[in-house]
Amino acid sequence: MRHPGPIAGALLLAAAIGYAQPPPIPVEETLRYTINWPSGLSLGEGLLNAARSGDRWNFSLTLDAALPGFAVSDRYRSVANAGLCALEAEKDSTHGKRRARERTVFNYRRGIARRATRRGGKSEIPIDECSRDALGFLFHLRSELAHGRVPPPQTVLFGAPYRVRLEYEGAQVVTVNEKPYEADRVVIYGKGPASKFNFEIFFGRDAARTPLVVRVPFAVGIFSMELAR
Repeated sequence: MRHPGPIAGALLLAAAIGYAQPPPIPVEETLRYTINWPSGLSLGEGLLNAARSGDRWNFSLTLDAALPGFAVSDRYRSVANAGLCALEAEKDSTHGKRRARERTVFNYRRGIARRATRRGGKSEIPIDECSRDALGFLFHLRSELAHGRVPPPQTVLFGAPYRVRLEYEGAQVVTVNEKPYEADRVVIYGKGPASKFNFEIFFGRDAARTPLVVRVPFAVGIFSMELAR
């Protein structure tokens, strides 16, 4: 399941595949995670939700963590159509004393996404026929893995547009709650206008390709999110 490399029209092809083959995600799904220090000690929890109503998907992710003298509370919500193309996305985050909130609405007729921030900032971002926000992209990735594919490089909106590239690193065994699971390891690289990132996700080999473990590198070590069974 190696990536075939960028090809012309790959994003449109991915959108067409999304409509032709429904994502293998349960109509309703709730996944709970523990957020861990590099040492393995828990510092908070996360909650990932998906629910389908008619031809729309509603996704949400909440993250609550307590660092020494610094609280983190993130709320993400997005709505996508049956092909997992984004319709709207919201982000509400509190990091210590810093608060940020924004909402993005996708207008495919005009080919733009309109972003509005808590303090009145507004911007317009060009989009393709099927664009994705970060949450929608996660579920799109799960769907593609379930069908034996890795999505090609594409732009994902997370406030700003990020060019995202994936590398499939093969099957590995990960430990979740002291039990071994065979999983597919995928490394995600993203580059935006002012920042870049990389992290890895271990997807279970069940029908829904459930995310089992997420590992994010920071200067002080690798923080992780682990599925709570």
